[in-house]
Amino acid sequence: MSSRSPYQQAPTGPVAADAYAMTHREVLEALSGLLLGMLVAILSSTVVSTSLPVIISDLKGTESDYTWVVTSTLLAMTVSTPVWGKFADLFSRKLLLQLSLVVFVLGSALSGLSQDSSQLIGFRVIQGIGAGGLTALVQVVLADIVSPRERGRYMGYLGAVMAVGTVGGPLLGGVITDSVGWRWNFYIGVPIAVLAIVVLQRTLHLPHRERREVKVDYIGVTLISAAVSLLLIWVTLGGVQFAWASWTTVAMVGGAGLGAVVLVWHESRVAEPIIPLALFRNRTIVLAIVASIGVGVAIFGASIYLSQYMQLSRGETPTVSGLLTIPLIGGLLVASTVVGQVISRTGVWKRYLVTGGVLLTGGLLLMSRIRVDTGWVYLAVSMAILGAGIGLLMQNLVLVVQNVLPVSMLGSGSSSVSFFRTLGGAVGVSALGALLAHRVTAMVTSGLAGLGIRPTGGNTIPDVQTLPGPVRSVVESAYGQGIGEVFLAAVPLGVIALVAVIMLPNAKLGTKSGVQQLVENAGDSALLDVTPVQVEDSAAAPAEVRR
Repeated sequence: MSSRSPYQQAPTGPVAADAYAMTHREVLEALSGLLLGMLVAILSSTVVSTSLPVIISDLKGTESDYTWVVTSTLLAMTVSTPVWGKFADLFSRKLLLQLSLVVFVLGSALSGLSQDSSQLIGFRVIQGIGAGGLTALVQVVLADIVSPRERGRYMGYLGAVMAVGTVGGPLLGGVITDSVGWRWNFYIGVPIAVLAIVVLQRTLHLPHRERREVKVDYIGVTLISAAVSLLLIWVTLGGVQFAWASWTTVAMVGGAGLGAVVLVWHESRVAEPIIPLALFRNRTIVLAIVASIGVGVAIFGASIYLSQYMQLSRGETPTVSGLLTIPLIGGLLVASTVVGQVISRTGVWKRYLVTGGVLLTGGLLLMSRIRVDTGWVYLAVSMAILGAGIGLLMQNLVLVVQNVLPVSMLGSGSSSVSFFRTLGGAVGVSALGALLAHRVTAMVTSGLAGLGIRPTGGNTIPDVQTLPGPVRSVVESAYGQGIGEVFLAAVPLGVIALVAVIMLPNAKLGTKSGVQQLVENAGDSALLDVTPVQVEDSAAAPAEVRR
């Protein structure tokens, strides 16, 4: 591992930007801790995905609980991502990364101690706050040290880590659940997180930003939390605990809408807005956000409902369930790594995003035809196409946004894309979960009535392995068809994502990293000054970037 800081002995001034470029080896060393952090976040989430039917059944939870175990984490990620992103423009990004890892590990450990589904949902909120930091900050730090033109290849590495974590997580989670119990799934990321914190301390050296007075927009955080929470609670409980067409719906949707309006008004007046409204004057950012919503629904929906399909419709164990989703992750892995390299070599990106939109929409449409007796070849091909669409879109949408952002707004802008992607995923998962619960309940009730059985026990997640043969067939068929209908409901979002990426301006990728841009702009702006002082937590003597 190189001991030389990439910023050591660099000249200053607007003509010195090229001296701040890092070699491929130096970038990989700096990325090592970031990749470990991403692996922790992904692994700790996916290791549970194949076990959720077992977990909710063991904790006597309902279909709504199943949805909220996922949604609570997504909600926390959604609310916290723009906050972490804003902090990244104000404080030490390295320290924030390490703090987010600590929060994530704490939430994971507490989740493993849950005694009922309510506790699990609460502890998953803590986990989501930490994951929100990792989601926002890894992208921002990568933009600091790598130019948009070169960033594609490193986005591919992030995609590869995501694929490894997503493939290995369900497999590992299935083995752990089948051997020592599901609680150990939540502890698996702890040693990796500790290693990530240590590696970040040793390898990630960023220019020090001079401390300045900071006003945190707590009112903005509160308004975001209230509006998003009301919307998600309405989507989850609507049609179950109250009618869709009811005064409760009017109150909750109206409250969420009012909260959004007040949030926009407040953010237009506050000095340090959590989500700067100036971002939405840029066509590229707006279209990327629209496309990211569809991607978020596809990512979270596929990971959650495919696990239910494999276990509740096909009767597979958690281990086999993880194995059977490999085509989905294989498509994501190949698409993100290969195309990332191609984008870095050629600078051409738009054709690959359009292709991703086509594959995403086609994959959702193919998945909408799955039923209890769908052939494995058809299922594997459909998952691979869907995974390739996700892989082509997810990281590259962040890339094109970062390419048009001023360096002073990299944190807020990057996290805003992640915010809306996660928000789309959270709302989508809640809405699709409500649709699934309604359809499964209706089909199971009808099927059991045909057998002369009156259903009991509400809408709890069943353990299909213990059901009598005829009843098991009814339940498996209901989940097979219901999950197919869930994917069909997501197809319009894929179409919207495709239209959005087609409309993206085909801007040329920049050749300067975030640090280089700061150095280059220093001579022309009174807001920036670059002098050879020290790097955060580094014994070397690189440059300080002062605002």
